[in-house]
Order: sequence, then structure tokens, then C-alpha cells
Amino acid sequence: MEDTNAIATSTAGDGVTPGAYLKLALLLTACGAWLVAVTSGTPKVRLDDRALIAPISALVGFTGAVCLLMTIVRNLSVILGLTSAGAYVKNHSHTGPDWIERPARTFDNLMQVPMLFYLACVLSMLTHTVDRVQLMLAWTFVALRVAHAVVYVGWNPLHYRFGTWIGACIVLATMWIRFWSAQ
Repeated sequence: MEDTNAIATSTAGDGVTPGAYLKLALLLTACGAWLVAVTSGTPKVRLDDRALIAPISALVGFTGAVCLLMTIVRNLSVILGLTSAGAYVKNHSHTGPDWIERPARTFDNLMQVPMLFYLACVLSMLTHTVDRVQLMLAWTFVALRVAHAVVYVGWNPLHYRFGTWIGACIVLATMWIRFWSAQ
């Protein structure tokens, strides 16, 4: 499940402090500044529609790498006795260490919001509305989703994970708004 309520449902024991909220605000401010810089004042330079294939392919490849990581970590956890194979058969009733399931949750996240990214890119290509800004936004979305996955699988601080997730959603919304306004 995506991190829609990640900050709102945090507890005192998870490391979310006023400083964490400040870091989140700085991250979102940087994302907003980047969006303003990319979308305003940039002349509309039409690109070959195939330009969006590179960021699409990058995110698909990264998703495949996360799927491979999930498979390796889960199988190693069974081999090492950290979890039982039955935990994966019976509705994901995982009882092992949290780090074992983080790649699986990350893979699940990469099957959700990014589908709207793929759709926005394909529709932009089909309607011939690919421009330099849309390409820069696409690469920004990919970078934020990769950052989200690295944070989630790695050390998992909630404010960075939420910040990268919401930043990617804002970039994606900007892509869709630009697509709709070009129609």
C-alpha cells in the first residue's frame, strides 16, 4: 500500500520529530522549486515521441531489479531460517524481521502510482505532446521513485520515504496537468 498516511499515522517511537518535519518541508520545497524551474520559462520544444521510452524503460528495469531483490531476500530468509516458506503461502503472514519484507513492499509500491506514470507517458506519445519539459518531468519522477525505493529498502526513515513519495506524486500530477492542457 502506498504511503498516503505515512506522516499522519506515525507514532512517537518511529523517529518522527520536529526536525524530521523540517527536513520533509525542505525536501518538498526543493521539489516545488525544481517544478517551477522546469515548467516556467522553458520554451516548448517538441521532441520525438520516442524520447519518453528511456525513462519508461529505466523505471521498468528498476522495478525488475527490485523484484529480483525481493525474490533473493525472501528465499535467503527461508534458507537461513529467518522465516518459513509457509509465511509466503498463507496470505503474507510474515513474522520475520522487517527488513526481509521491505523489498516486497517496495515492489508493491512500484506496481501502484507508477502505472499512472506509464499511462501519462504513453498517452503523451500517442497524442504527440512530448516536449522537453515532459521529458524532464518523466526523469524527475523516475529519480524520485528510485530514491523512494532506496530509502524504503535501505534505512527507512519515514520523513524521507514520505517526502520522496509525495514529491513523485506532485511531479506526476504536473505531468497529467500538462498533458490535459495540451489537448
